[in-house]
Amino acid sequence: MKITQAQENMRHAYFGGGPGVLTSGLVWLVAGIVALVTTSQTSVITLFIGGMFIHPIGILLSKLLKRSGAHDKGNPLAKLALETTFAMFIGLFIAFCVFLRQEHWFFPIMLMVIGSRYLVFSTIYGMSVYYILGSILAISGGISLILDWPFYIGAFIGSGLEIVFAFIIIYLEKLKH
Repeated sequence: MKITQAQENMRHAYFGGGPGVLTSGLVWLVAGIVALVTTSQTSVITLFIGGMFIHPIGILLSKLLKRSGAHDKGNPLAKLALETTFAMFIGLFIAFCVFLRQEHWFFPIMLMVIGSRYLVFSTIYGMSVYYILGSILAISGGISLILDWPFYIGAFIGSGLEIVFAFIIIYLEKLKH
């Protein structure tokens, strides 16, 4: 399978990844709301637990959008997607360790971690929109750190960006099919 065929297979199966990005944006939103009404610790747990459901809910949404939600068995990009998941868990661990010392840095660090993962999604899906999303998320995380914004702000930044870009990605994928 050539790279362009593998990317097309991933785009078609998962609707360009848009449903997963939308789900992730909603998880960020819930974590931000939880941060406002409870504690930062509960908000971090919310992001972690909610994050475990992003892929399955993204698949479900892809199926609701009349896509398979499953790539071809021999697609070499599936391995890359899994590898970025492991890198994301390392980033989550780093963010959690920092959280234990400077709790309001958790979401900015996660914005940078998730942003860097989306840069790789550009290769997985063959869509340059992921370069834009990943870059904006990472830069937003850096700005949040530099300006020392309150804890919950990063969650709402992640939410807003991902929800907007999810609809852009879904729209772009609809144009192709």
